[in-house]
Amino acid sequence: MPTGKVFKDLNITFDKNPVTKDLLVTKDYDAIKRSVMNLVLTRPGERFFNPNIGSKINAILFEPLDYITASLIQSEIEYTIKAFEPRVVLKEVGVDLDDDNNAFNVSIDYTIIGQPNTAQSIELFLQRNRA
Repeated sequence: MPTGKVFKDLNITFDKNPVTKDLLVTKDYDAIKRSVMNLVLTRPGERFFNPNIGSKINAILFEPLDYITASLIQSEIEYTIKAFEPRVVLKEVGVDLDDDNNAFNVSIDYTIIGQPNTAQSIELFLQRNRA
């Protein structure tokens, strides 16, 4: 990990350290990666006390499997990350159709603010799901 800012988030499992009994934390690259993925996959209204956080990706996935829908997904991801994750600079969001699986392959490229040489990439497979 390069020197610079240190980022910590609570681990989503809420497991405890066996010695100190403190909640485990996710640090630096992993914390930010988890945060970006959670923002993209969280529906608006799911987070208590902050109902605006999240993206409308789940609703968009039920649109026709075409390039217009891919463009909508790309725009929604870009908006969500820029609006809700101040620790990153978004470089590129790529959305490709996966006709065989009736889904979209998404790549999110970003850098972490305050960390030199921190180009990061996340790959997501987005498929229609009924909740």
